[in-house]
Amino acid sequence: MTGASFQFLGFAFAVVLVFNLFRSSLWHHAVLLAASLYFVALCSSGQSTLPFAAFVLFGYAGLRILQSGKTGAFVPLLVGTIAMFMWLKKYALVPAAVFLPFPYFVVGLSYILFRVLHLIIDARDRALPAGIGIVSYLNYTLNFTTLVSGPIQRYQQFDKTYHAGPRPVLTVIQTGAALERIVLGFFKVNVLGLLLSMVHSWGLSGHAAGLPLATSCAMGIAAFAAYPLFLYSNFSGYIDIAIAIGWLLGFNLPENFNRPFSSDNFINFWSRWHITLSEWLKTYVYNTILIFCMRRYSSQGLEPYFAVGAFFITFFLVGVWHGQTANFLFFGVLQGLGVSLNKLYQIAMARRLGRQRYKSLGRNGIYIALSRGLTFTWFAFTLIWFWSDWRQIAELRAAFGFEVLLLVWCSIFVGSTAVLAFWEAARAALLGIHWRGVPVLLSRYSRTAWSTVLLLVSLVIATLLNQRAPDIVYKGF
Repeated sequence: MTGASFQFLGFAFAVVLVFNLFRSSLWHHAVLLAASLYFVALCSSGQSTLPFAAFVLFGYAGLRILQSGKTGAFVPLLVGTIAMFMWLKKYALVPAAVFLPFPYFVVGLSYILFRVLHLIIDARDRALPAGIGIVSYLNYTLNFTTLVSGPIQRYQQFDKTYHAGPRPVLTVIQTGAALERIVLGFFKVNVLGLLLSMVHSWGLSGHAAGLPLATSCAMGIAAFAAYPLFLYSNFSGYIDIAIAIGWLLGFNLPENFNRPFSSDNFINFWSRWHITLSEWLKTYVYNTILIFCMRRYSSQGLEPYFAVGAFFITFFLVGVWHGQTANFLFFGVLQGLGVSLNKLYQIAMARRLGRQRYKSLGRNGIYIALSRGLTFTWFAFTLIWFWSDWRQIAELRAAFGFEVLLLVWCSIFVGSTAVLAFWEAARAALLGIHWRGVPVLLSRYSRTAWSTVLLLVSLVIATLLNQRAPDIVYKGF
C-alpha cells in the first residue's frame, strides 16, 4: 500500500473520520497509535516485525535513560543506534555472516533513525519536554503519515500540536485546502510520475549501436533528464498527500520541497530539495563539525574552508543514508563535491570580484539562467548512481558512446537552462495577473477549478493507461 494509492487514501480518510468523531486528546492519541500500528501491519505483508520493533524500543529505552540524567550513556547509545540500523539495513561493510537469516520489515526505518537520533541528542542536551511517554514516542516515530517517506519532523514541533489539547473542529475551508493538496499530490505521483517514468524507461530500453544520431541523443536525454523530474513528482507528490492528511488530523508537518529546480546553485538546491533531511544534517552534522573546527583552530581566514569540508562530509552522508552499496557511496561523494565546490567557487568569486560585484553578478538574468541549468544538469548526473548500478552504468556508456553522451549532456544543460528560464518567466507573468488585489491563479475559484481538472485528468489517465504508477521511490530508504 503506497502513499499515493486509492487504498492508502481510503485508509487515511477512514482514520480521519474516526479521529474527528470526538475532540478528546486521549481519543486522538489512541486512534493515531492504532492507525499507525495497523499501517505497519499492512505494510509488513507477513514479514517479521520483531527486528523493526526492537529498533524502535531500543530508541525509547535510550531516550528514557538520557532523560533520567545518565548522560554518560550518550555515546554508547548513539553508536549502538547507528550500528543497529546498519545491521538491520544490511550495509555492505557489515559482515554478511551476522545478518538475520529471515525476511523482516524495514520500511520507514531510515526515517525512524533520524527521529531516534534527534531524540537521543536532544535528550542529552535537555532540549526535549520532560517524561516523554511510550504512547507519545510511538505516535511520533511511527506516525503513519510520515512513516514511509517522511517528512522528518522534530519532536518539539510534533509536541506543539500533539499536546495542544482538544483540536478545533475542521472548517470547510481547511478541509477544502487539504483535499486540494491531496488531488495535486495524487496527480504528481499517478500522472506526471507515471508518464515521466515511462519516458525514462524508453530512454533506457532498446538502445543499440547504429541508431541514428538524433534517436540516440533523444534516448539519452530521456534516460538522464527525465529521472530528476520523475523523482520530484513521485516524492513531492507523496509529501503533498502526507501533509494534507496531517492537516485533517490537526498536525502541521514541515514542508519538504520549495521549487528546487528554481535553485541557481547546488547549495541553494539542497535548501529546497528534501528540506527536512538537509536541515537535520545541517543541525546535527554540519554545524557540529563547523563549531568543532572553529573552536580548535580560531582563524577567520580558515572559517570558509572549514565550511567546505563540513559541506562535503554532510552531503557525503546523504549518499550513505540512501543505500548500502558502493554506488550510493559514490552518489554521496558527488553530492559532497557539488556543495563543497559550489562553496569554493563562491569564496573565489567573492575575493576576485569583491562582495558587491559578486552580488551584482548574482542578480544578472543570464547568469541566473545558466547557473540554474548547471545545477539541474549536475543533479541529473549524480542521480545516475541513485537509480542505476555500476554494471548498468558501464553498459550505458558502451551503448551510447563518448561522443553521444557528450552531446546528450550538453543538450541537457542548454535545454534545462532555456526551459527553466522560460518557466520562471511564465510563472512570474501569470502570478502578476491580479484581480481585486489577489493573483488570479491563487484565488479560491481558480484553485478549485484547477484541482477539479487535475482530478479528472488523473482518473482518465489511470483508466486509459490501466497501469499502476511506480511505487514511492523513497519508500525503499
